[in-house]
Amino acid sequence: MHKYLRAVGFSGINSREKLQSIIALTIKNAKERSFTTLEDDVLLAEYTLSFGPGFGLTVCGEMDKEDRFVFEYCYPFLRADNVSSDEKVTIERHAATISYAGVFDDERMGITIIFYLLNRIPYVMKRNTNSLPSSGTTISLTGLSLEGTIVMPVVKNPKEEKKATERRRNRNILMEAAKKGDESAIETLTLKDMDMYSQISRKIRYCDVYTLVETYFMPYGVECDQYSILGEIELWREEKNSVTGEVVYEMLLNCNEMKIAVCINKADLVGEPEVGRRFKGNIWLQGYINYPGTNV
Repeated sequence: MHKYLRAVGFSGINSREKLQSIIALTIKNAKERSFTTLEDDVLLAEYTLSFGPGFGLTVCGEMDKEDRFVFEYCYPFLRADNVSSDEKVTIERHAATISYAGVFDDERMGITIIFYLLNRIPYVMKRNTNSLPSSGTTISLTGLSLEGTIVMPVVKNPKEEKKATERRRNRNILMEAAKKGDESAIETLTLKDMDMYSQISRKIRYCDVYTLVETYFMPYGVECDQYSILGEIELWREEKNSVTGEVVYEMLLNCNEMKIAVCINKADLVGEPEVGRRFKGNIWLQGYINYPGTNV
């Protein structure tokens, strides 16, 4: 059983029998049914059913020679309309299943970001027709969380926010230049990092760490698509799973100027979400590639 099922309101699924009933329900009432072939004439099949606005379950497998569905695996998902990045993304297949991971670099985070690809069928179809790489694509990042905490915001005035935005913009420009081998940009970034380290070392003696660190996004654990994040809540809503009645929170977070939507079971969240407050927790990062001419 997928451990992130509880994030979309299925915390009561603790046996194979209960999981099978949800899988059967998804296949029978699926609003999205997708099919495509692989190079070895394997017919991939996906059945997707939403159990609330934006979240639900996808069941994956293959069709046999008698056109019967053969179950392989399933996973919960969250989809959102936020555009997180327009960077070039590389797709790689997982070893154990016919599923895929997306990889891209983003200067705002300063790291390589790896996510679980939600729309594998459109990707395989484009690959089969030699339509990749596709220009004009964007990435919508979402995350499922099993535990989280609401953190109070940092007090900022408009002047400080303007200065911080300008600093981030200048840093992104320097990062882009450093990637191209600009030695002056590399030296400037090194000096700025040293100054920042010095300032934090002084302030940490009398300031709380979450006052100094407004947001962060960093790898968590041993799996490459799981991250620990701290982001400011820009939007949030409370929704119910249509089958179990469990309440989940959907939050749109601003993390280093990147928009990430997160879904968490109300029972797993400490504190009350509000716009301006911050969410701190660990997430399983998912991504939906928006190809031109298609909708999220």
